[in-house]
Amino acid sequence: MRRVEKPWGEEIIFAETERYAGKILKVKQGESLSLQYHRKKDETLYFYRGRVRLWIEEGGALVESIMEPGDCRRVTPNTRHRIEALEESEIFEVSSPELDDVVRLEDRYGRALPH
Repeated sequence: MRRVEKPWGEEIIFAETERYAGKILKVKQGESLSLQYHRKKDETLYFYRGRVRLWIEEGGALVESIMEPGDCRRVTPNTRHRIEALEESEIFEVSSPELDDVVRLEDRYGRALPH
């Protein structure tokens, strides 16, 4: 297990193999992950605690939803998405193993974007 500090909170990576990965995203209230997509990574999100606003690409447009405990959503490769915490939130993520496969399109914390 390892913890990765993020400007929006932290990730707790509890599983990392050549076939799958598992982590907990702890997102502080009012903070937001970057608008991003993954080239290969396929992930499923389980919203465990708190409330978040999820934007996810459907039919070429970003669609906004409020996600609450017990909600679940799959994010397939090349699908733009973003999470913003309306409350302190915890999200369980299970995915294919490509943890560094992140293409940021917008980021409020000044992290690198593609050129």
